[in-house]
Amino acid sequence: MTTIVSRLRLFAALRMMLLVALAITLSHAQGSAPQQLKADQPTPHEGDYLVRDFRFQSGETLPEVRMHYTTLGSAMKDARGHTTNAVLILHGTSGSGKTFLRPIFAGVLFGPGQLLDASKYYLIIPDNVGHGQSSKPSDGMHAHFPQYDYADMVALQHELVTKGLGVDHLRLVVGTSMGCMHSWIWGENYPAEMDALMPLACLPVQIAGRNRIWRKMVMDGIRSDPEWKNGEYAAEPRSGIEIGVDFLMIAGSAPLAMQKELATREAADEYLEVTRKRMMDGLDANDLLYAVGASRDYDPSAKLGTIQAPVMFVNSADDFINPPELGIAEREIQQVKKGKFVLIPASENTHGHGTHTWAAIWQQYLKELLEESGARP
Repeated sequence: MTTIVSRLRLFAALRMMLLVALAITLSHAQGSAPQQLKADQPTPHEGDYLVRDFRFQSGETLPEVRMHYTTLGSAMKDARGHTTNAVLILHGTSGSGKTFLRPIFAGVLFGPGQLLDASKYYLIIPDNVGHGQSSKPSDGMHAHFPQYDYADMVALQHELVTKGLGVDHLRLVVGTSMGCMHSWIWGENYPAEMDALMPLACLPVQIAGRNRIWRKMVMDGIRSDPEWKNGEYAAEPRSGIEIGVDFLMIAGSAPLAMQKELATREAADEYLEVTRKRMMDGLDANDLLYAVGASRDYDPSAKLGTIQAPVMFVNSADDFINPPELGIAEREIQQVKKGKFVLIPASENTHGHGTHTWAAIWQQYLKELLEESGARP
């Protein structure tokens, strides 16, 4: 009995580790209440901002796009009325802003005396369109929802920040995975509107090669499931969802940690069975299809030289999605006037692609960026 209980505890811990570590954090995993901030940290405030008559890059329009968001702290203005302490934090594919309220992120950064102390900074954490509690296909439009892309997502973030929250300048933009890619677009589209950028776990080039292939496999797996029914299913298409979840597990995996903790065939098989079931519960096929497909025309490489703010670009060496042997990060950062690239070596302390959410691993580079780009408030 003791052995069984120990194994159950091990698998429970491993399931949580993988879900947190996934770069592409599934929306159903974000739906339950997160492990909240400590008592000495400000209370998160949630809200919704409606963007009216938004026109997507596809030419489609919606009379209202709901942008859900969480904020911590309060905005500070200078004598001219410009915001001085706002920090925009952007989540990954199929995740939500709740990712950043977990102890591995918020507990390291948002507390008193920490680098993004919420009593000094105004922290803005949106749910992207198609994600979390913002407008998304599963709200009712299903496959008739506009085919949003990254440009649309960033434009909606900008509307929320500037018009919804009245912030005209950002002290910092930090993004993980998809949010990492969004941060490059922010730097190019709004070069004078931030003091610093910290992209975590991505590459500033078109998504091609293996990265594109596994994404297309996920999309094809959903579309080819007869139960998908062109997006008008009554029950979730199980086979398509399972294919998507399987690829997400691999994309977000941490090989050293998993080899150590799942050291036998039986342990690995049981882990897969339990984790797959947990990840599939509550996942919507259309939401996942849209979220993965939104990267289709991403390619900031041609305009990297237009970025004005200092950039601290951080990847980890055990990242399946952005493997270091490609040499792309080192090449492209040369185009950024004030850019620095850091590759964190793989170890038992890194978490694959999901290292981006474990702030203790890279906070020293955030400290360096804040110091380089101006005094903290």
